[in-house]
Amino acid sequence: MTQTHTPSAAAPSLLRLAGLPYFIIAFIARLPFAMMVVGVLTVVVSARGSLALGGLTSAAVGLGTAVVGPLLGAAADRYGQRVVLMISAVVNGTMLAVFAWVVYSPAADPILLIAALLIGASAPQVSPMSRSRLVAIISERMPESTRTKTISGTFSYESAADETVFVFGPFLVGVLASAIAPWAPLVGAAALTFVFVGAFALHPTARHISAERHADGSAPSKASELFRPELLVVVLGILGVGLFFGAMLTSLTSFMADRGDAEQAGLLYGVMGIGSAALALGVAWLPPRFTLRARWLVFSGILFLGTLLVASASSVETMLIALAIMGIGIGPTLVTQYSFGAARSPLGRSATVMTMLGSGVVVGQAAASAITGEVAESLGTGAALLLPAGAAAVVLMAGIANWFLSDPRRTPRAGA
Repeated sequence: MTQTHTPSAAAPSLLRLAGLPYFIIAFIARLPFAMMVVGVLTVVVSARGSLALGGLTSAAVGLGTAVVGPLLGAAADRYGQRVVLMISAVVNGTMLAVFAWVVYSPAADPILLIAALLIGASAPQVSPMSRSRLVAIISERMPESTRTKTISGTFSYESAADETVFVFGPFLVGVLASAIAPWAPLVGAAALTFVFVGAFALHPTARHISAERHADGSAPSKASELFRPELLVVVLGILGVGLFFGAMLTSLTSFMADRGDAEQAGLLYGVMGIGSAALALGVAWLPPRFTLRARWLVFSGILFLGTLLVASASSVETMLIALAIMGIGIGPTLVTQYSFGAARSPLGRSATVMTMLGSGVVVGQAAASAITGEVAESLGTGAALLLPAGAAAVVLMAGIANWFLSDPRRTPRAGA
């Protein structure tokens, strides 16, 4: 009699554990976050005729996110994502619609700035909460032998998704503003927030929170651990990425406006975004001996070299080459920074850390958009094209600091 051996069941994939609808919902739910800064800038410049005021309102959005965003992450860690996301979705969707009305009203400029601040403060932190949620699922339901590789692949996907929406978001703003009216992007973002952020909040995966929390929801780690140099250098590095996004898109718009094709800036920007997303997805297949701290230095160095070419670009063809080079650097850099953030998260504070990092991107984008717009208007496109190099230098210098702060003998926690 022949004995039959039944193979052990294969470990379930993250796609199977979370479900395909989750990834679709989480992707679309990110779009309002990527649209709000550019959407606010677009409608204010159109309705009020002031680029300076547009820059201030965009900066107010970023300020609101910087101040309140990490608090939303901390609340999600303590009370769960569902209630925090539902409240922020309702408030944010309402404020986006209200802002679209207020900007055309006789309301004074300070009222406009307060409304913009509230948009940023209430912005649902979908991207960082998705990362935190998926890490919790991996840590709880996947074998320890596959966790590290799965988390790396997950961050690659999440960063590629972020790259895609941060390119497609401004493009969608331009399409809606041109096809309908300048207020349309904000109304569209409000609708997406109500529907898809609400769906993201109610998805069953929202039940997965850090298993490291105490029974009363409190964290076993001290809040002061969020301010360790090893973690703050990651926040600085990802702030530099946000500065790069804002400076690059705004200076590119000025570059194309000088050639009478300002509306083509989004399409050119997409060249960088496509390459960046593709390389971000490929990070999961890099060999382990190519360490995280080395990846940060190498890919941020490529990004910096690309910005030097941007600063000297005199033709659209040269700009396209520069954008392609920068696409090689920016995506893997972003994935690496999020990986460091996960590895260095204090116990039970994953959502807080991921929200700090996500807020850093938005704050950097908003600040750089405002500054670069002012520089382009006052000093010209040539001066504005220098600013992406300054932002890339911040990313590179943070990577150098991280090299010395990293202990190569220490293995990061898989589920941190």
